[in-house]
Amino acid sequence: MKLVRYGAIGSEKPGLIDASGQLRDLSGQIGDLAGDAFSPAGLAKLAALDAAKLPAVSGSPRLGSPVGGSPKFIAIGLNFAAHAAESGLPIPAEPVVFMKGNNALCGANDDVEKPRGSTKLDWEVELALVIGTRAKYVSEAEALKHVAGYAVCNDVSERNFQIERGGNWTKGKSHDTFGPLGPWLVTADEVGDVQKLDMWLDVNGERRQTGSTATMIFNVAQIVSYLSGMMTLMPGDVITTGTPPGVGMGMKPQPQFLNVGDVMTLGIAKLGEQRQKVVAA
Repeated sequence: MKLVRYGAIGSEKPGLIDASGQLRDLSGQIGDLAGDAFSPAGLAKLAALDAAKLPAVSGSPRLGSPVGGSPKFIAIGLNFAAHAAESGLPIPAEPVVFMKGNNALCGANDDVEKPRGSTKLDWEVELALVIGTRAKYVSEAEALKHVAGYAVCNDVSERNFQIERGGNWTKGKSHDTFGPLGPWLVTADEVGDVQKLDMWLDVNGERRQTGSTATMIFNVAQIVSYLSGMMTLMPGDVITTGTPPGVGMGMKPQPQFLNVGDVMTLGIAKLGEQRQKVVAA
């Protein structure tokens, strides 16, 4: 299934995209796509519905983050060797973990705000996963059973805030709109091998990032298992898993960063595409 939340900011309704590409309303079946809606039972309930009998939504409404509520928003840094190299940092022996404020979550095509005082606004195409089953001390062999589905994420970053203002990554990763997610969540059963997905990002029509989940240092199962030993993962929690090389900070001969008016387009195979314009906060 492709699950979405559509409508104005703060008033999103749950929905799904049917086999023909039609948006269907789920608000008569479920209150929101959040928390236990992503559990195996919750997804099974939605999968059993006859999509053709659900109300069709006309027009092209805004698509918000496909995950509602107030989930944890966990991120993995330096998870591609070439990205670690362009960042001037060693390949990590264990996953680098940081948190993004869940206020950063937004729709795949929403504008991205350039914060006041920002001088080094950057892009990062990433694979995100959403937890479906409570996970605490799970093995790598069992980890993927705890994943409800996957989505595209742009881990927007302000490098000055992240690196030069006390060295706290969360500060550079948590501004409003710094976590475009979607356009939809694709359930795990429709993705297949999550470690064989091509990914890309363009800025103003020029390719900046090209990569594949096949080259992640720590794969999805390893990440979920590792994190479950550090904190309990709950249904609806979002984990974004790292970016391939090609970020603005690593460009040669000098870094390039985003300015108001710039447009990012990005996508991952099987998971859809995003487009964001940079606006002033």
